[in-house]
Amino acid sequence: MGHSVSDEVEARELEISSHQFSHHVPDDGLPSFHKVRLPPRQKLYKELTSTLKETFFAADPLRSFKDQPKSTKLILSLQALFPILEWGRHYNLKKFRGDLLAGLTIASLCIPQDIGYAKLANLDPQYGLYSSFVPPLIYALMGSSRDIAIGPVAVVSLLIGTLAQGQVDSTKNMEEYRSLVFTATFFAGITQAALGLLRLGFLIDFLSHAAIVGFMSGTAITIALQQLKGFLGIKNFTKKTDIVSVMHSVWGSVHHGWNWQTILIGSAFLVFLLSAKYFSKKRKNLFWVFAIAPLTSVILSTFLVYITHADKHGVQIVKDIKKGINPSSFHHIHFTGEFAAKGFRIGAVAGMIALTEATAIGRTFASMKDYQLDGNKEMVALGVMNVAGSMTSCYVATGSFSRSAVNYMAGCHTAASNIVMSGVVLLTLELITPLFKYTPNAILSSIIISAVIGLIDYEAAILIWKIDKLDFLACMGAFFGVIFVSVEIGLLIAVAISFAKILLQVTRPRTAILGNLPRTTIYRNIEQYPDARKVPGMLIVRVDSAIYFSNSNYVRERILRCLTDEEEQLKANDQPKIKFLIVEMSPVTNIDTSGIHALEELCRSLQKRGVQLLLANPGQVVIHKLHASKFPDLIGHDSIFLTVGDAVLTMKRKEEEV
Repeated sequence: MGHSVSDEVEARELEISSHQFSHHVPDDGLPSFHKVRLPPRQKLYKELTSTLKETFFAADPLRSFKDQPKSTKLILSLQALFPILEWGRHYNLKKFRGDLLAGLTIASLCIPQDIGYAKLANLDPQYGLYSSFVPPLIYALMGSSRDIAIGPVAVVSLLIGTLAQGQVDSTKNMEEYRSLVFTATFFAGITQAALGLLRLGFLIDFLSHAAIVGFMSGTAITIALQQLKGFLGIKNFTKKTDIVSVMHSVWGSVHHGWNWQTILIGSAFLVFLLSAKYFSKKRKNLFWVFAIAPLTSVILSTFLVYITHADKHGVQIVKDIKKGINPSSFHHIHFTGEFAAKGFRIGAVAGMIALTEATAIGRTFASMKDYQLDGNKEMVALGVMNVAGSMTSCYVATGSFSRSAVNYMAGCHTAASNIVMSGVVLLTLELITPLFKYTPNAILSSIIISAVIGLIDYEAAILIWKIDKLDFLACMGAFFGVIFVSVEIGLLIAVAISFAKILLQVTRPRTAILGNLPRTTIYRNIEQYPDARKVPGMLIVRVDSAIYFSNSNYVRERILRCLTDEEEQLKANDQPKIKFLIVEMSPVTNIDTSGIHALEELCRSLQKRGVQLLLANPGQVVIHKLHASKFPDLIGHDSIFLTVGDAVLTMKRKEEEV
């Protein structure tokens, strides 16, 4: 029978292991061992700068600036700030054709979506179009992603609408409400740009993938439920977003609030939109069907309402959309005072969620096309575009997954597709907006429902359940928090559970008891490898984490508990007691003073029991700190070994000599 790849790898590992000591056999016939050496210690300044550079400048953006003349440094600086100066030099007609087609395609998708998303943010329809005009132009100049399509998105629109509505009622004071939204957009941009300039992009990684899946899925359901107002033709609808309030509002108006003509229009076009989406997924070359389906639906439904005068029979329509390009909104932004504080709180949350979505989208398509994406540059670009947008009547814009996917499949080559899309939106604002007057609200609801359904990722939730139950708890916590309470509570739960998971893993690291694989010098977890055998008279424990103040006492107590349990088993079976406890430290990447203090206490506790402490394979940072604390003087300089195998054989040799 044939051998699997894993069998060959294991056989090779065993072969290497069996020869590990054969090259160092002295005259007495016993193997000799490599000593654990103390590497040269870095100076404090160099160590600090190295750590800071790795944390904040892992990509080392200044590397290309070294040994360059001033003129070249200026050009490189401008290219770093405006990537269009770099890719624009190699732009050609072939790339333009691809970007033109992609830009026109995503424009046909974004125009009806933007009108609907503006309603999610409790704004007039034109503000959604404004947000797909200025921000994409800024991003095209400063963004480094070739595929991302910029504009309003459902999740951020609902988040802005919900948080701002909680501070100012849009129905009673629209002027103040808009001011708060523009102020929040300004501070969202400031937050994003600051994170990029300070190279703090790693902070958004603290929101786990599982929490994001739950939050996005819950938000998608909440958005879909909110669309029942327009889909069913209900005039008096709850301002709350939780599922209980929404369903109570829906069923409470079933006899006097629903409009059958509206339901007929909405249902027919929702079936059309979902069918277009289905066929586009089945046949990738038919991506354009999904892209033009929303605009086609708007045109057909608008014409249908116009010729049948359905608006006179209870079908709610968009009515007037203000014509013209973005007016200035600088005078609406509050930079100080209570309004500024409210705007900052809303903007910081919306900005972080927008960043998370854009970063995920950008990385996805960058990996598909095999190019590098500088996350910090992306944050600066997104931040600047939102700051500029806040001054030109836009609300928070970011990368849209549906539009970016269409952009990618349409064959975009550069960010110029965003410029094309922006140009089409400009023409729409200047020429076409009056034609949307008779567009039924039901069709906008259908478009949003068909768009957000893709955010409900049940397959990812099932996979999370199979992989990590704690991750699944974070996912479900965020999901139920959004649909049963509110979007902000769901987000808070997602963040809280993500941090709780980090704290749990830091404060309660895993430990494993190791055993020897027969006929080798390899030591593995006895739970993972049933063939692994414990070494008589020895207990080998591996600590799978750095040892810090947050977990040092737990690590010490956990090791002592393992020793106690092992001794009780040996006593029950009349076997020899433990004489040596070996701690395998290769996974221990760092240790602090509390960790060293815990090891010292562990050593003293073991000495009282007549057990000797041995360490195996401490890393460079750990061995430096152990020597600085004079820990080897406590356990003996000959009690630190290169490998577990070295420690076991040395102790066996000593036992035999005795």
